[in-house]
Amino acid sequence: MIVSHEWIKQFVPHTHTAQAVGEALSRHCVTLDNIETLGAHLSSFVVAQVVEAGRHPNSDHLWVTKVDDGSGTLLDVVCGAPNVVAGHKYPFARTGTVMPGGLKIEKRKIRGETSNGMLCSARELGLGEEHDGILTLETDAAPGTPILEVIQVADARLDLDVLPNRPDLLSHVGVAREVSAVTGVAMNAVAADITLAPSSVSAHRGAESVQGNHAAVTVADAHACPRYVAVVIKGVTVGPSPAWLKQRIESIGSRSISNVVDATNYVLHGLGQPVHAFDLAKLATRAIVVRATREGETIVTLDGVERTLAADTVCICDGASPVALAGVMGGLHSEVTDTTTDLLLEVAVFEPRFVRRVRKAVGLGTDASYRFERGIDGGNTEDVARLAAALIIQVAGGDVVEILDVGSAPTERAPVTLRPERLARLLGMAVASDEIIRRLESLGCRVIESHGVLLVHAPSWRHDLLLEVDLIEEVARLVGFDALPDELRPFRPGSAPDHPLHLASRRVRDVLVGAGLAETRPMPFTASGNETSPRVRNPLAEDEPYLRATVLDTLARRAEYNLSRMQGNLRLFEIGNVFTPRSGRLPLEQMRVGALLMGARRPPHFTEPNPPAFDAWDAKDLAERVAAAAFAGRACSFVAAPDAAAWDVVVDGVGTVGRVESVSVDRPVWASEAWGIEITLGELSSEDVAGPRAHAHAPVERESAAAHAVRFVPLPTTPAAELDLALLVPDSTPAATVEEALKTAGGELLERVQLFDEFRGAGVPAGMRSLAWRLTWRHPERTLRDKEIEGRRARLLEILEKDLGIRPRAS
Repeated sequence: MIVSHEWIKQFVPHTHTAQAVGEALSRHCVTLDNIETLGAHLSSFVVAQVVEAGRHPNSDHLWVTKVDDGSGTLLDVVCGAPNVVAGHKYPFARTGTVMPGGLKIEKRKIRGETSNGMLCSARELGLGEEHDGILTLETDAAPGTPILEVIQVADARLDLDVLPNRPDLLSHVGVAREVSAVTGVAMNAVAADITLAPSSVSAHRGAESVQGNHAAVTVADAHACPRYVAVVIKGVTVGPSPAWLKQRIESIGSRSISNVVDATNYVLHGLGQPVHAFDLAKLATRAIVVRATREGETIVTLDGVERTLAADTVCICDGASPVALAGVMGGLHSEVTDTTTDLLLEVAVFEPRFVRRVRKAVGLGTDASYRFERGIDGGNTEDVARLAAALIIQVAGGDVVEILDVGSAPTERAPVTLRPERLARLLGMAVASDEIIRRLESLGCRVIESHGVLLVHAPSWRHDLLLEVDLIEEVARLVGFDALPDELRPFRPGSAPDHPLHLASRRVRDVLVGAGLAETRPMPFTASGNETSPRVRNPLAEDEPYLRATVLDTLARRAEYNLSRMQGNLRLFEIGNVFTPRSGRLPLEQMRVGALLMGARRPPHFTEPNPPAFDAWDAKDLAERVAAAAFAGRACSFVAAPDAAAWDVVVDGVGTVGRVESVSVDRPVWASEAWGIEITLGELSSEDVAGPRAHAHAPVERESAAAHAVRFVPLPTTPAAELDLALLVPDSTPAATVEEALKTAGGELLERVQLFDEFRGAGVPAGMRSLAWRLTWRHPERTLRDKEIEGRRARLLEILEKDLGIRPRAS
């Protein structure tokens, strides 16, 4: 959004510089992208007074003058203008000045006479098309005064990055409201440019149609057009715009067309209300009908293009055919020309979705459609119509003879309740109720204090103020975000629980960091892929165009990077997303944790110069701790994979533990094997139903503080009873299966089950192994007797033989 600093001052007569206003807006309201100073090309021109003027001795159309430019020395200047008069003041370009067209003024002889500069015309200064004579300055300024202090052409364009939720800032009055709220300078009720009072002609009103004496309006689609105001103005004279209006239009980078068109553009950019002027004489039956388009209808728009209208869009018609695209652009056959004398001025409210449909159907975007699609102020349509008519009459003459108003203004929204104590909790500081009220009222809100809370009625132009937190944000930005405290406070800013995946990843991260692993945070792209792998259309790097399928693939690349630099002791992990292709649908996105272990298990020490390397059991131990943290203590088991040194993790979902082949196979001879862990924490798409090995959601429920509270229990005061149990276990039966059976049958007093020995050899049948567990029982109040322990042993052996076919090993 481009706004003019001088135009803003017509609404808020402040004294701040454009730079100061831009910085204040950027701190409190909207990002300032750029400031462009206008009139800077005139900074080197000064006021000069012609002291003497005489005919050139060698020319009948040139003058030789003596000019006082404030330097203390009279300069000889040759001038060809017929209106140069001694004693008058003119713009002067000294020697060395660069003209707007690029010409550099130099000392030179003209027909034998030396000229030390140039007296300038309006055209030469870029201030108009007049070039028959030099520009006479009616000023008391002394010679040498900068021309910008005499001719008020200096302005600045502020380029503001207006977000979609603030369409009220797509106008000068909207930005002026913010400037007023930030600076404390009161706003003018009407821009100072508009000097003519609005018409007092009474409006003819109707719900769906109005028939006046000079025109008629019918709205057949009230959903698309809730309000349509037409003002009939007669006796206008279309011509060039006055200098001030032309300057306003050009200050925002637009082109001046005529006084009537420029006036409508002034209302568009100044007040944020798109306005269109029809030549009343060119409207069939002098009627306006807002209706749905019909199949095959066409219109030639103002840009000269014939467009076919799509069915079920909205158009503006006269008594015979379409004359405008609703909310987008007018038609060529009803445009205002130099011969126009009577106008029908349209000021309407179109619903955003209907304007968007029209714009997309014809492929034409305009300043008007841009504002309608984001929402305009529907609460002051008639007031804007009267102001727009007053501005047209001010610059083009004529009279308002009739106002037709179809539809009604939107009903006022219900007030939003604002609790000062809630504001204090969110901002971390208390703001007095009086200041809250003052800040909100400066934005146009109406505030009522009742029983310790504030009832806030948002203005019609602020569609985004719907919730209490929206109002709190308004107070925060006006107070200034830099004024808010930055220390952490002992309460949450909101009541919504953290997402289960966030909680699970936080617990997993704590475990892995505590185990000495370093976290990596790469992008989820990889170089390896096939025809089924999800491929990014515009990858960040062409050598990594695929979305990865595993986290370990990325960690393996990090390991290779380290190995190439002689670094073999690695402890890396990542919590990130992976993608699984699905036919005809977007890839399934999952969050996983991956870890890679490689090299020495511990740092070297003089007591252990060569510590052992990580092995499969280290990886499995770490995986058990990660799974326990990820799934909040739910049952987790490890099933041996076909590879003797690998396991599948089974807990609601899936994970793997094993050798990272891509690193281990090609590792240098001095490097040890790489071991990897990858466990799925959950899916990121709530609409997907996971397969039997893909879904590992942490339960989607509010996790209470009690669920994660640290529970303290007294230290045991009774002795433990331990029992060692050696069992003959078939190779096909995982140790985890046996251990789970021991825990289940051991009873509530079983405190610990620990596998401490594995033996194969003499006395152990082929296809079996001897596994020894140590079981620990403890009663909280007394010592367990040997007879009780023996009874438990007998029951365990009975259950193991019956359920698993496992017998104790004979000594």
